[in-house]
Amino acid sequence: MNNRTKLLLSLSIIISLLYGCNPTKKAESYSEEKQTPPTPENEIIFESNQDLEDIKKRGKLIALTAYSSTSYYLYKGQTMGYEFELLKRLAEDLEVDLKVIVKTNTDSLRNALLKGEGDIIAYGLAITKDRQEIVDFTSPLMQVKQVLVQRKPKNWKSLPLHKIDKHVIRNVVDLKDKEVHVRENTPYQLRLENLENEMGEDIKIVLEGKNVSTEELIHRVAEGQIDYTIADENIAKVNNTYYPHLDTKTEISFPQRIAWATRKQSPLLRESVSHWLDSMKKTTDYYVIYNKYFKNTRAQSKRFDSKFFNTVEHRGLLSKYDQIIKEQADIIGWDWRLLASLVYQESRFDPHAKSWVGAVGLMQLMPATAKQFGAHNPRDPHQNVKAGTKYLKFLEKYWDEIEDEDERVKFMLASYNAGQGHVKDAQRLAAKFNHDPNVWDGNVEKYMLLKSHKQYYRDEVVKFGYARGKEPVNYVQSILGRYKRYIELLSIEK
Repeated sequence: MNNRTKLLLSLSIIISLLYGCNPTKKAESYSEEKQTPPTPENEIIFESNQDLEDIKKRGKLIALTAYSSTSYYLYKGQTMGYEFELLKRLAEDLEVDLKVIVKTNTDSLRNALLKGEGDIIAYGLAITKDRQEIVDFTSPLMQVKQVLVQRKPKNWKSLPLHKIDKHVIRNVVDLKDKEVHVRENTPYQLRLENLENEMGEDIKIVLEGKNVSTEELIHRVAEGQIDYTIADENIAKVNNTYYPHLDTKTEISFPQRIAWATRKQSPLLRESVSHWLDSMKKTTDYYVIYNKYFKNTRAQSKRFDSKFFNTVEHRGLLSKYDQIIKEQADIIGWDWRLLASLVYQESRFDPHAKSWVGAVGLMQLMPATAKQFGAHNPRDPHQNVKAGTKYLKFLEKYWDEIEDEDERVKFMLASYNAGQGHVKDAQRLAAKFNHDPNVWDGNVEKYMLLKSHKQYYRDEVVKFGYARGKEPVNYVQSILGRYKRYIELLSIEK
């Protein structure tokens, strides 16, 4: 193809994009959600009518999101992500608790929303006419374009930019006969098919299954397994910090607005979240969050390069003490990820951590407890975790009357935090007031909270007096919630 022909084809594509195409179908947000013609599978029954008032009554916002290198991931055992940080602030301003339900891919987000599993999709979705018929969108968070992801030449570090440009595709016309891998039934597929029509040439579009994410395809390009894929520019640029030998500058679409989504039966929630987002985006706090995940390439690269970075595609370590935790968890018959969640809760994996009451080390043992269970140097990670798990074994025996293992773990965790005496008090209160003394959620948990009220901590069955019951209740919830996230991302054996 000569240069004159390339120029004519390029002009034809630009004219077609400006006047002959529906831009809502040309770009995709970093969510990669399927955009398919109506089919029986997509005709979803609306099963929930809950709106903002219902959320406030229940005291909890249930958000749906998916794992990615920007939205939701683990780093050094801590949950991070652009969407996650915004959600935390939204829930605080709504004065409700936050529950996040995470899907491993984005295909199920819309179905889960419409079936009432969550209140809102907190993951960037492209605003299109087709989607607007099914869900309502909040105010846009940002705009994105689709870009071509390809490798730079091997000697790219020694080349000036104009020479790199000669080695990569800068004109979409040059995609003729090139093999481009995209996930099936996504706007990426649609965009490539439209390009074929506009060019009058064939592109070898290789469709991947729905469980293959865009970030996995970017990884394959980086590893040389495939040559090209398509991604949204923000996701491509973020991954570019991890794979600097990739080129993500060639745009193949116009900008697309992206937003969160709510059910059409939740107009008050949509209005409230939209107003909140509009206000939030004017604050310094928002720009700190945005820059943290999309602009601060040095920090993002540090996280990506870390062996403690975890997403669906990239599984690393939780901490440098994973092996110690695994060994000790095996001794007490626990899933190591549960013990790791407890260790994170106690010390953030810092062996030098010390609390104001004198608890030290990874599992925050008081000096007397450490000595009792064999840790002569509680700052030593191995001694500390070994003693901490011995203490857990003691608590397991203490609560052996609770037959259900999952329930017993909750009592053990609460006891680790507040002491078994206070938990035993809450258990006696539960029994006295006709609740199940062997079930934590909604039963013993309830009276643990009430132990900060005079009429309960002075009750005749209470032996250990006042307790800040919210601390052990939150402690149990936090550890088990984090454990669930660890399960979702980490295999049992690394």
